[in-house]
Amino acid sequence: MLTADDVHAAAMRLADTLPTTPLIPARQLSERLQRPVWLKLESLQTTGSFKPRGALNWLLSASDAELRPGLGAVSAGNHALGLAWAARRRQVPVTIVMPENASPTKVRNSRALGAEVILHGDINAAWERMHRLVKQQGLTLVHPYDDERIIAGQGTVGLEILAQAPQADTVICPIGGGGLISGIGLALKASRPGAALIGVEPQGAASMAHAWSLGGPRRLPSVRSWAKSLAAAEVGQHSYSYCRATTDQLLQIGDAALQNAVAGLLMDDHIVAEPGGVAGVALLRQMDPGEIPGSGDIVVVVTGGNADPEELATSLAHGAEA
Repeated sequence: MLTADDVHAAAMRLADTLPTTPLIPARQLSERLQRPVWLKLESLQTTGSFKPRGALNWLLSASDAELRPGLGAVSAGNHALGLAWAARRRQVPVTIVMPENASPTKVRNSRALGAEVILHGDINAAWERMHRLVKQQGLTLVHPYDDERIIAGQGTVGLEILAQAPQADTVICPIGGGGLISGIGLALKASRPGAALIGVEPQGAASMAHAWSLGGPRRLPSVRSWAKSLAAAEVGQHSYSYCRATTDQLLQIGDAALQNAVAGLLMDDHIVAEPGGVAGVALLRQMDPGEIPGSGDIVVVVTGGNADPEELATSLAHGAEA
């Protein structure tokens, strides 16, 4: 079982390579909620999301036997970018299967980092294709979220929050497959057990809430969300277990609120963020102060900034109409 010590060990591995991302005040949210609200800008991390943390921790702790045959992964985009970047640093070949509706920007940038990218079907079909490649080519699968080394690396976000926001007693984190919130939960609860950790999922892809209701990971019958980076059909066994143990509340947000949040961050705070990255911001924009636990500072993780121009245009148009 992972502990906070594993997250600290990951932080030591990453310290010389990955920067600490900034924590900035969200002034309009702070004013509305009458509490200090801070944005943890993982959108400014290397490759534009938190994903290189887990990917690099995996690469730096992998054995030669794991690396020798090359790596394989399935990704909607950000894991592809993070793993391609980390694999290039160690000169390890990587093959990534992405769904056909993946962000063109993320596909293009993953290829530019040296990854072989295969576009295939939806996310479920992409997984089937990767499992065949693993059997045929002997690739080592690097799961985007259901891997303890990945989770420990993502947990370094939590360590930075603890250092940057000593008065925070509420942390809000988007959930796709659950790796990030699991790692943050391990770090947060070890040092600040009374703090509240809230997970936010898209209404059309609430796979963690689905797992909680059934007592374990189960595949959603369908996934429909504008936030592609959060549209995991099924959470992992590891991520389910750690999230269940450390997360206090799960909430959902709709596509319209995500569009408004992308537009609001861009127009009001001059921050470019992708739809999945703003789920926590979207949630806070529509919550009443009395609905939020705690009384201290609130930290919202903005998980990624890899927005396509079309996504930004749609958000701005929607925000102008709202």
